[in-house]
Amino acid sequence: MAHDLEKYAGWRREYYFNNIMKILLLGSGGREHALAWKMSQSTQCTGLFIAPGNAGTAQYGTNVNIAGTDFETMKQFCIDNKIELLVVGPEDPLVHGVYDFLRKTRRCSIFL
Repeated sequence: MAHDLEKYAGWRREYYFNNIMKILLLGSGGREHALAWKMSQSTQCTGLFIAPGNAGTAQYGTNVNIAGTDFETMKQFCIDNKIELLVVGPEDPLVHGVYDFLRKTRRCSIFL
């Protein structure tokens, strides 16, 4: 039994430390700046895109000109750039249904 647990713990550790991802962060305010700063420090983050971003977030990733409520463009961007994680900063995209829209596509995980 202990041996099985050690194998499981090793698998989990290997998964989390080897799981690298591209991230799309929605927003352009101070909250998103702080999130971009911290996410850019992660060794698991191989690409950070901020939509629409601001001058400060450009230091930590790539700003992309996508409105927080332009779900079709956002979906296509996620597909084209192989985005694995979407982080929603402001409330506006949530109010307009970004979670429900992108969840149907099953293209990326969504962190609210």
